[in-house]
Amino acid sequence: MPSYTAPIKDLQFVLHDMLKVSEDSTPGYAELDAEFTGAVLEEAGKVASEVLAPLNVVGDTEGCVLENGVVRTPTGFKDAFEQIKEGGWPGIDLPEEFGGQNMPYIMYTAVGETSSAANQAFTMYQGLTHGAASAILAHGSEEQKATYLPKMTSCEWTGTMNLTEPHCGTDLGLMRTKAEPQGDGSYKVTGQKIFISAGEHDMADNIIHLVLAKIPGGPEGIKGVSLFIVPKFMVNEDGSLGARNGVACGNIEEKMGIHGNSTCVMNYDEATGYLLGEEHKGMRAMFTMMNEARIGVGMQGLAQAEVAYQNALEYAKDRLQGRDVTGAKNPEGPADPLIVHPDIRRSLMDQKSFVEAGRAFLLWGSKMIDQSHRADDEAAEGLVSLLTPVIKGFLTDEGYDMTVQAQQIYGGHGYIEEWGMSQFTRDARIAMIYEGANGVQALDLVGRKLAADGGKPIMAFFDLVKTFIKDNEGNEALKADFLDPLKEASKHLQASGMYFMQNGMKNPNAALSGSYDFMHLFGHVCLGLMWAQMAKAAHEALEAGASDKAFYETKLATGRYYMARRLPATAMHLKRIESGADPVMALEADQF
Repeated sequence: MPSYTAPIKDLQFVLHDMLKVSEDSTPGYAELDAEFTGAVLEEAGKVASEVLAPLNVVGDTEGCVLENGVVRTPTGFKDAFEQIKEGGWPGIDLPEEFGGQNMPYIMYTAVGETSSAANQAFTMYQGLTHGAASAILAHGSEEQKATYLPKMTSCEWTGTMNLTEPHCGTDLGLMRTKAEPQGDGSYKVTGQKIFISAGEHDMADNIIHLVLAKIPGGPEGIKGVSLFIVPKFMVNEDGSLGARNGVACGNIEEKMGIHGNSTCVMNYDEATGYLLGEEHKGMRAMFTMMNEARIGVGMQGLAQAEVAYQNALEYAKDRLQGRDVTGAKNPEGPADPLIVHPDIRRSLMDQKSFVEAGRAFLLWGSKMIDQSHRADDEAAEGLVSLLTPVIKGFLTDEGYDMTVQAQQIYGGHGYIEEWGMSQFTRDARIAMIYEGANGVQALDLVGRKLAADGGKPIMAFFDLVKTFIKDNEGNEALKADFLDPLKEASKHLQASGMYFMQNGMKNPNAALSGSYDFMHLFGHVCLGLMWAQMAKAAHEALEAGASDKAFYETKLATGRYYMARRLPATAMHLKRIESGADPVMALEADQF
């Protein structure tokens, strides 16, 4: 059975050596000293490895079962969920007035990586609840906050987001679910939603559904969509639960992966709902949840790559196969371990260099979310908005690829279920699809985010890279290995943006044909920036006489690998972008 160990040392390195969180002026960060974050992460890691990881295979093999309208979760899930509740993990960053611990969002991300890597399907139950709570916190009335948030913060009640319908996914303007106004201010919600993660289960007393629907007589298309709170059980004035609402699970989807999470068809039959936010402004309220979810899904891609890498590394060190071409490394045994072979090293270095930079990227992005929310930093908010599709799309594409590489190291055993590598690959695959398929993320990035606010966020990113390079250009330890490759990759990113500006208006397909390559080009530049910053931190630690010299030297060697072997992909992506729309659009539909 696969195992998982939380990468606490590396999380601490990013938080303190690279980001220097306790020295940051963002409100709440002064309390994040190394001793505090270490204690939180140690406990989170223990829960992840000892409670959640052993249930990962159980959830995969048993799945969820629908019986008489009730979904039964896999063996052990309910007990584990109780431990998660008792530990206060679901609400560590939510406000204290609702029972949360009010830690910065960056700590929610760091803890979330450990639980998602240990058991992605299980972690989705509290993750979706957190997103729903965030939407209510941002857009709900004081009464709605008081009614729902205390129970959702503790996960006594869980939450969902209901967008997709059988005939519409990304194009939500086509939805048919309707909400009829009632005389008492409530609405009757009728329709069917599909692919609803954690839509029905046996681990909470109530489930609070956030449902997109159209109020009759409203504007056409997406402008006529509103968001509603639709509880599974009605909530009485004293907070107790009342009658069952008109919402039921009609079916559980049979999926490629994440079997431990109940992905439901939800039927709403004149269910009582309450408007969240303003009429016909549902997408604005839902995007609070969706943007958080997209960053969370990026984390899932990273987390599955991390746990797959851990197990592939252990296998490569243990499995004897062939001889080192430069001479036997295990002369007393029948063969050398797999890890002596250059192609195995290449694969492991691909995985290691991606995971460590991806972790830094996520935590860096989370820091900007904290700056936006806690310090009202509009520049940080603009940068996070720009980077959200990159975090989601790039980290999940690359994360999936890394699980495949990890599986490949096992050879034939990687294809056999008892070794567990198949599950990491299958579970990672959904992250490229849900919360906006990655092609849509790329279109959003090029079609909307680049030009947002007159292009200020993308210019701010270029300035950030340029400033880092300029501030460190006198550092010979960084120049050749880190700064020069980053500068070249950044020029590729700027050139691609210039191509879109020059060609996109007269031929939109010229921009959109290159959008996927642009998302990956941008992702590589972001990870290159992370490696340059981590390299600086590692050099500073070595110069200061760090006791764990090997850790920092390993960090530098891993970073050099990424800059030399992975970052040059930006040139390829630029070349593809500059080929324009003609190669992509050459065939008529009936020629395929």
